[in-house]
Amino acid sequence: AALQALKRKKRYEKQLSQIDGTLSTIEFQREALENSHTNTEVLKNMGYAAQAMKKVHENMDLNKIDDLMQDITEQQDVAQEISDAISNRAAFGEEFDEDELMAELEELEQEELNKGMRDVRLPSVPSTSLPSRPGKLLACH
Repeated sequence: AALQALKRKKRYEKQLSQIDGTLSTIEFQREALENSHTNTEVLKNMGYAAQAMKKVHENMDLNKIDDLMQDITEQQDVAQEISDAISNRAAFGEEFDEDELMAELEELEQEELNKGMRDVRLPSVPSTSLPSRPGKLLACH
């Protein structure tokens, strides 16, 4: 009876090992099927996205887009000019001619320069006389 029980145990262990292998195979197959299903869904959705993008781009013309971008840039420039004009101080009551002011400024600068030149002390001129006959000149070739 002990021998029979040992044989039965070995048979059950073999069956258990086979069942475990079968379960592992089924588990692997299930995971492969899930991955295949996921990949199929991803590809299907990528196809939908590509079709949607194609449909959206059908109505877009690069020339129209370039024109639109130019219009936007021009309008931004106009808005900037308006903003600059508004933010600059207005010349209300400006009574002076800018050219006259520049001429007056130059006169003042010249007067200041002349005043500075009057204070310059030049060295005195030597009182000794120069030799009557210059020395030999060196010839340069």
